[in-house]
This record gives sequence, C-alpha cells and structure tokens, in this order.
Amino acid sequence: MYIYNEVDQRLVDERVAQFRDQTQRFLAGDLSEDEFLALRLMNGLYIQRQAPMLRVAIPYGLMTAEQLRVLAQVSREFDRGYGHFTTRTNIQFNWPKLEEVPDILERLATVQLHAIQTSGNCIRNTTTDHFAGIHPSETDDPRPWCELIRQWSTLHPEFAYLPRKFKIAVTASPEDRAASQVHDVGLHLIRNDSGELGFEVLVGGGLGRTPIIGKKIRDFLPAPELLSYLEAILRIYNLKGRRDNKYKARIKILVEAIGIEAFAEQVEAHWQTLKDGPLRIPQSEIDRVSAFFSGHPYRDNAAGDLTLDEKLESDTDFRTWYARNTHPHKQPGYRAVTISLKPLLGAPGDITALQMDVVADLAERFSFSQIRSTHEQNLVLGDVAQEDLYTVWQILSEHNLARPNVGLLTDMIVCPGFDFCSLANAKTLNIAEQINRTFEDLDYQHDLGEIRLNMSGCINACGHHHVGHIGILGVDKKGEDWYQITIGGSSREDASLGKVLGRAVSALEVSSTLERLLETYVDLRLEGERFIDTVRRLGVAPFKEAAYAIAS
Repeated sequence: MYIYNEVDQRLVDERVAQFRDQTQRFLAGDLSEDEFLALRLMNGLYIQRQAPMLRVAIPYGLMTAEQLRVLAQVSREFDRGYGHFTTRTNIQFNWPKLEEVPDILERLATVQLHAIQTSGNCIRNTTTDHFAGIHPSETDDPRPWCELIRQWSTLHPEFAYLPRKFKIAVTASPEDRAASQVHDVGLHLIRNDSGELGFEVLVGGGLGRTPIIGKKIRDFLPAPELLSYLEAILRIYNLKGRRDNKYKARIKILVEAIGIEAFAEQVEAHWQTLKDGPLRIPQSEIDRVSAFFSGHPYRDNAAGDLTLDEKLESDTDFRTWYARNTHPHKQPGYRAVTISLKPLLGAPGDITALQMDVVADLAERFSFSQIRSTHEQNLVLGDVAQEDLYTVWQILSEHNLARPNVGLLTDMIVCPGFDFCSLANAKTLNIAEQINRTFEDLDYQHDLGEIRLNMSGCINACGHHHVGHIGILGVDKKGEDWYQITIGGSSREDASLGKVLGRAVSALEVSSTLERLLETYVDLRLEGERFIDTVRRLGVAPFKEAAYAIAS
C-alpha cells in the first residue's frame, strides 16, 4: 500500500498543529461556534446528539495492522473502547472529548492516518471495491488510481468549498462492489478494443432526499487523463452548482437541471483546455504509484491443500463459514476472507478495541499485514492461504467475528440513527436488533439467499436504504418512530432505486412485516431466483398485499 513521503507526513503533521491551535482558541472563547464550525468539519469533527464524533479517513478502505492497532488504542484511551465502520470505508469514534481531539489526530499521524476531508463541502474519501487488486474478474487494480485521486484532491485549494460534498468511487470488475452508480462520479476501469487502459465515467449519482442513478458522461477516458477530466467536472460543478439551497446543491441536481448532454458538452469543452496540461499523468508517475500496490510474495504451494478439504468435509460450521465468508482470489491457493461486523446482538459496523487487535494480529500472521474495510461495513483479510483458513476461522469465532451471514438478510447496512446522530428522525439500532432476533436462524437465512437490507434513520440516507433489496427509512410521526419500507433497490452493477411498499409501519411491526414479505418471496420465487429478481419479475403488488394483509 502507499507509504507517505516526507511531504505527505509534513502536511498531516502541520494540519494537526493547526487544528490544535484552532481548538484551543475556540475553547478559550476566541473563536465563535460559527467560526469553529467550518474548521472542525475540515478535520472530520461533528457535534452529534450526545457527544462529538470524529471520522477518520481510511483511504480506499486499505489499512495496515499497525494502523488498526493505533485505532484500537484511540478507542481505548479517548473513546469507549470501540469504533464504527461506515459505508465510505472510514471509521468513526462516537465519544471523544473535544479538547482531546488534537491529541487523537496527533496519535493517528504517527501511523499515516488523519481525518482530513472526511466532512465538509469538499472531495471526500475515494472508495473502491474491497476486493481491489485480488479479484479474478477485474480489469486492473483500481487502487493506484484511487491513490492518485487522493493526492490530487487532498487540500485542493479550488475545491475546498464546493456547493456540497463530493464523492468518487472507482471499480474495475463487472461486479460493482463500490456502489459507483450512486456517487457524484463513478469510474469504471476498463480496456478499449486496442487494449488501452481507461475509464468509463458516470456523473450525477447520489441518494439522500433526491435519489438518482448516475449517468454515463464518457464511454472511454484514457487513463492518463483522469485527473484533468475530474478537474473539468469539478470546475463546472463548482461554478454552476447551487449554493442558495443545500438540498439542491449536489451535482446530481445540476445534471438533472441542465441535462446530461449539456453537462457533458460543458465538461468536454473545459477539458480541452486542460487535457494537454500538467494534470496529465505521466507514465513514470503511474508506475511509481502502482509500485506501492505490487503483488505480495505468495506461496507457490498454497493450492490444493488436503487439510482444507478434510476440514470442510468434517466441520459443518467451518464449511458454512467458508461458503459464505470467503471469496475467490486471482492467486491460486488463496481466498479473501470477509470478517462480519454484524454479530447477532451488536450494532452493525461496530468493532471493539480487542477485536481490532485480534484482526490486526490475524493480518500480520496470515494476510501480509493488511486489512480492508468495505462499503457493507465489514472488514476483509484479502490474502489468506487456503491452508490457514481453518485457523483464521477458529480465532475469528472465539471473538464473535465469524458469523456466516455475509450477503444475507442480517448482513445489514445500518446508520447509527437517533441514538447518536443529530440529524436522525428515528432509531435504527433497536430495529436492527429486532430483525436479528426474528431472523436468528441461519439455516433460514441461507435458504432465503442473497438479500441486501439497508436502513437509514433519516432521509439523508447514510444507510443507503434507497438501494437495498429491502430498504427501511425511519421517520418521525408526532414524536413516534415509524418506518417506511422499499423493495427492489440495488447498488450493484444492476443499480436501481427501491419502490415504496406502502404506508409506514410502527417500530413494533417492522420484523413481522418483513416476515410476510419474505414468506411471499418464498412462495412465489422460481428456482434459484433471488429476492430482488422476484420483485423485478412480479412488481410490488403481491408484496404490498402480503405486507398489509393483517391491517386490511
């Protein structure tokens, strides 16, 4: 992975010193709340319902064992012994003391971590496929391009105060595991008919109050022109995006207002003034950055391990976990391992300090000291030899990290909701627990097959409910929590927005409503048909009828 040079480290260290001074001046009364607001947001610090919240950047979801151990230290010394992984692959601490945040940032800087641009109206953390660089189906490794974007966008003076936040996702596989079509810019790494590397470019995707699937703006952008083209997109947006209404300030609103063709024409026209300039990435720089992501020293004899076959044959629990939580790897004899952060009665995405240390130890022993965080709020050990899988599973099991539910109903994406967030209208964590208790039976979950359930505590859609196969949105009705349900959404290569099932249901009715939906699915599905495929084939009507049958 990328290692800071002297300039990188100095930039982060200076940022810490700046924020320490700003925080001290605020606490002394020399800066007002409004003056401090922009400064703290530029350093990833929010004021939530009960305490400050610090969001730490995990660039494109990749971190070292050493970095994860420091995150564990921070959670122990400055928080309440846990952290929360988000859909943007970052980690959040929910209970730091304001006066100690500069100390946290200083500690993070010792291992090349920071909170720069994890909030505010700027270019946020670029995300990618959590199997980047290792999946057999990908065109090429997208991580060097994510790093190039990171270096270009970090503290970019022209884009520090955009009309609204701006998110970029990069993927290189036919399977879109980065939700690229619901980002402000989605980049698909491809090769043209001549074998040249480049990008299919989408623009104007996003969720929130106005969910929109991104639209293609370019079929093929030569890879060296990536930064100049992004610069052109951002300049048009920065110039013409609305600043009078934050709910209409995202680039998706601009694209919808003027049309994708007109927007593309303006971007292309401005790009012509940039494409042959200094933003064109020379091959030497591409090679330099790519070298940080070169292959690991894999074992040649890791394939065909008889011990693995024996364990799969003799241990049913291990076999179930292997089938659900491990994934193909381009290197023979290796698998990627997803560590489920969705325990039976835990908050989705949460991980304790002890668990962080355990995962760091496993990464050091079995996965070249690297860990990946995912869009689905899980972690991944990307490079585990097949002969080590049983040992890894045993250790994960001991620490409640081996629930074999990846891709199933209880592998939920869930925002923290009203318990923490000052923007939320309704609680989410209690509903997640209710669903977990109702659908605890893993055999039943496996019979249901792949189901993506996403839940948000408000219309801002941090839980991506619009693109869940089943989406749940918490709403407030006269001081009570109610929940609107959508079905048929997807954030993958078949991206779609879910359709509202009907009236919202009370907190007590969520799980029973889901039970009726899923019973209907089981009754109506064709052989091998996923839940979302059944919804698309039959439409919402039979599910709506079943969901509200008792009430009617």
